[in-house]
Amino acid sequence: MQLSAEGLVVACGDDSVEAAISMRTELEPVSGPGQPVKPAVYEGGRYQIDRRWRNSGDVAPTEVVVIDNVASQANRLEAALLKTRALTGLPELVLDLSSFDLPPHLPRVLSSWQFPHRHADAYVRDALLGDEPFAKTALGKGLVDATAQNAAVLLAWFPQSLLFGYWQSHLGKKRSQSKHARAWVSEIVGWAPASTETRVLGLKGDALNLNTDETVTSNPDDRIEWEFGKAKVEGGKSDRLSEMGHGQVPFMREVDATMAGISFREVVQNSTVSLAQLRRISLGSDSGDARDAAARALLVAMGLVAHSSAFGRGFALRSGADLQPVQTTVTLVGSNEPDFVPLALDGALALFAECKVIAEAAGVSLEGWDADSVVLTPKPNLAKAIESTWLKLDD
Repeated sequence: MQLSAEGLVVACGDDSVEAAISMRTELEPVSGPGQPVKPAVYEGGRYQIDRRWRNSGDVAPTEVVVIDNVASQANRLEAALLKTRALTGLPELVLDLSSFDLPPHLPRVLSSWQFPHRHADAYVRDALLGDEPFAKTALGKGLVDATAQNAAVLLAWFPQSLLFGYWQSHLGKKRSQSKHARAWVSEIVGWAPASTETRVLGLKGDALNLNTDETVTSNPDDRIEWEFGKAKVEGGKSDRLSEMGHGQVPFMREVDATMAGISFREVVQNSTVSLAQLRRISLGSDSGDARDAAARALLVAMGLVAHSSAFGRGFALRSGADLQPVQTTVTLVGSNEPDFVPLALDGALALFAECKVIAEAAGVSLEGWDADSVVLTPKPNLAKAIESTWLKLDD
């Protein structure tokens, strides 16, 4: 079966019995089956380890390691939507940081598709539109006051908030605390790890084998200049030569060595978009089922574009975690229909375009779509925080 725009709108309606669209993808390391994959590492050098039931017939749960968790997957999906924005016309606000003297690794422009809390982010609150605080403009006020039950402004300007969730938690206890749980949940899990204790042992070499115990003086914020011994350096403190990158540094103890990649019996990505959760979304009390269903279907189609773009071919999560899809099953949960054909990116984009036409015909406002980005700048308080964190260095 092919997933159609019309069928998707019906599935998103208030009277629909469909529960979700579920996608299960078997993944394989690009280096071959069973080869090590590096999961995300958390504070203290830990992996996210769990035990899960695979199916109802299991005698015992299976040990698993979460290779990429739900929040990380959402960030990757949003990054994919930013990358494909020219093909979809999705709305965008940008925070212009070009006036700051930032290090090269930091962005000069921060997109609304990169805001950690989406429209409820502090960068939105602490921005100017022209000379006016953005939160006091008509658009800013609309975003602050938006809820899942009055979501027209979010669909028009921050559709990612409706698909991946938000919590308006940075405005103070007496202001809006609106929240909306994510409808799209995706996770990559490695089943039956061969070992979770292996460490990477080795040696950081130095051709001259300089003495790492030698004392030097350096400024930890700017180590382009440092002095041997206890000579004075502006902002400097006593340090070791190894911190300058010199000398041989062994990683031979468990406490020093980093966690190694893991060989898994199976690596699986499970992605689910809850139609039940999306049915909580309404464009307003006077919207009506047809308009709301069309808006929800457009959100699902947006998620399918993101998924196909981010994970529809070989992808890299981090160093040592390069994976490729082997087989995908797409199921409309609650339906009597057979499984659906997985969508490649061109198919997902075509479905998205059809849903967009249906939404506009139903009267859904897409005010910020197919338009230039709205450019914001930091308010003075945020500007001071940026400048304090990233002091200008003398070249």
